[in-house]
Amino acid sequence: MSAPERDDLTSLLIDAVEGGASLGFLKPLDEARAQSYWDGVSRAVAQGDKALLVAEIGGAILGTVQLVLDMPQNQPHRGEISKMIVHSRVRQLGLGSRLLAAAEDRARQGGKSLLVLDTQTGSPAEHLYTKAGYSPLPPLPDYALTPDGIPAATTIFWKRI
Repeated sequence: MSAPERDDLTSLLIDAVEGGASLGFLKPLDEARAQSYWDGVSRAVAQGDKALLVAEIGGAILGTVQLVLDMPQNQPHRGEISKMIVHSRVRQLGLGSRLLAAAEDRARQGGKSLLVLDTQTGSPAEHLYTKAGYSPLPPLPDYALTPDGIPAATTIFWKRI
């Protein structure tokens, strides 16, 4: 990953966390922690453990999603959608839907037939996943903390592809 790409991804992650997205980080997310996170993702991509897909507008990365490919030996057919992020200033343009479809295509190419993902219960992302054909399981109470440090329920979704 190039330095400008990492910078765009860092800004994107900080924007999402500051906007309340539950992505595994607490507020305030400092730039060094976000950059370190993307460095780890870059290593995982290089090792073939993850695929990182991005959406660009005007040469800037304004959306991303990850596909976790490295699964336990008894789950080679499964992949996991992770860290779906669209910058706050370009939401409602269909980037999330296109990123999700691209991740599904990449999963199929990798021999995956089942995808899972999780999102904060009640988040706007639930609509995106339901519209794309993902089925929800009952929410898990207090599964993760919001960026403000408050326990929140999480809904796990699944889809056969």
